[in-house]
Amino acid sequence: MSRIGKLPVKIPEKVKVAVTGTTVRVEGPKGKMSLAFNPVMKVEVGNGEVRVSRPDDSRLAKGLHGLTRTLVRNAIDGVTKGYERTLEINGVGYKAEGKGKEINFTLGFSHPVVFKLPEGVTAEVDPKQTRVVIKGVDKHLLGLTAAKIRALRPPEPYKGKGIKYAEEIVRRKEGKTGAA
Repeated sequence: MSRIGKLPVKIPEKVKVAVTGTTVRVEGPKGKMSLAFNPVMKVEVGNGEVRVSRPDDSRLAKGLHGLTRTLVRNAIDGVTKGYERTLEINGVGYKAEGKGKEINFTLGFSHPVVFKLPEGVTAEVDPKQTRVVIKGVDKHLLGLTAAKIRALRPPEPYKGKGIKYAEEIVRRKEGKTGAA
């Protein structure tokens, strides 16, 4: 039995969870989210908790047991607390400006880069324009959005210029040495 999969997920107050077919719908104070799961798994709601079980001990069912429970837990955490990811912009003249549902980046290219935020994701740019905080209820979508923004100009190893995650450490390389 999966150690993670067998644990029930507690449903906090002000959160509604409904299972219809192979979809779990979660509503909370921060927003709504729906999650599709594999039909091999069985998700039940009752007694203020969500339980995930598997019908047999097939290899597929064993692999999906803990995953399905974790995805349900992430959905419940997302609609109660929300998720956020912080990106830092390093480099002379590199900056970001938030304008509604899009972010305008100046990243050393000959043109500004406009990034449109997907539905359900919001962004805040600090006054110095070198820090972007992305927030949302869907952990997966948030991670994808942060990765796409970072991919616009990944940090380079010589001067560290580019967009990086706040907790990321860029390994710096030594530059060329002048040969006589």
